[in-house]
Amino acid sequence: MLDTFDAVTGRLPGPPPHPTIADAGAPQRRAQPGRAHADRSMGLDDDGWRRFAAGLSSVLSRCRERGYEPTFHNETGTFVEAPWEVERVLELTDARFCLDTGHFLVGGGDPVAALRDFGSRINQVHLKDASRDIVAAIVADGDPVEAVWSREAFPRLGAGDVDIDALLAVLRDTGWSGWLVVEQDTLPTTAERFALAAEDQRANRAFLSARGL
Repeated sequence: MLDTFDAVTGRLPGPPPHPTIADAGAPQRRAQPGRAHADRSMGLDDDGWRRFAAGLSSVLSRCRERGYEPTFHNETGTFVEAPWEVERVLELTDARFCLDTGHFLVGGGDPVAALRDFGSRINQVHLKDASRDIVAAIVADGDPVEAVWSREAFPRLGAGDVDIDALLAVLRDTGWSGWLVVEQDTLPTTAERFALAAEDQRANRAFLSARGL
């Protein structure tokens, strides 16, 4: 991965790239997305967190030795899904944080509050909307993490429950100058769904253009 970063650094516009790191998850977490915020027994124990922090710190060091400041990404269906798990990572390591707003909401958190609370540690933002109703249905039905994508829990910007305007206001107020990556995780499997995904991206561009971005 770092060799790829070496190959493109200085050739692309924008801020320097950040190697993005995430937990790989485990079968028990992928089978029960969106539950850990209410059930901490699903998380790592103290020894698990110690080993996690040691491994992550090693990866961070290797990135920095090559001249890159990495970022850690919260992800549904992993051991860093719920807000309290993000807090633990930031307590135990000196990792910078990639706030994925959609995954943070799926994990039971408030992305706007996270932007304020973790602001000094955030060096990348993945701007994504999410639907609480769809997430709640997935949890109630006991569906695995793949349902988050197949049931389209991440709609186009402005169609879900993430307060995108409030997020953008916080970014403006704090003078944000880093990466703001627009994402909409989906698993289109038909021509119709591919066409809708393309239309969603046009809508996302229009949504942001209307807000001066």
